Amino acid sequence: DETGAYVIDRDPTYFGPILNYLRHGKLVYNKELAEEGVLEEAEFYNITPLIKLIKERIIERDSKATQQVPPKHVYRVLQCQEEELTQMVSTMSDGWKFEQMVNIGSSYSYGTEDQAEFLCVVSKELHTSGSGLGTEQNHKTKVTDCNTA
Repeated sequence: DETGAYVIDRDPTYFGPILNYLRHGKLVYNKELAEEGVLEEAEFYNITPLIKLIKERIIERDSKATQQVPPKHVYRVLQCQEEELTQMVSTMSDGWKFEQMVNIGSSYSYGTEDQAEFLCVVSKELHTSGSGLGTEQNHKTKVTDCNTA
């Protein structure tokens, strides 16, 4: 204007962190403030070291947000007779994995032979989304001759 003052029509919300950086050399801002907005201002004023710093923070923030949550496991216990074990193990599918087998005795008799009975523990990964809700495929395990305990 006529007095030599410059009028800069920019959002004052995002100018505060820019001003603090110019004063102190540190990026300080309210956590609720969008880093992308501060980046826009830094780019407008062409403050190269601040632009680099904000971009690094955004990359770090985004990488933390996209890190996969370790999968949880769903377990099932299947009760099988000795003659069914081979078929049960060979027909497991859809991500189910054999974990453990426990012999629980021989409660069934067929003719003159006792049939051993087992509890088989199987597991499947249950992947969690960013919201923490688990998702499991809707497919059933191909275990047809065993009873679920």
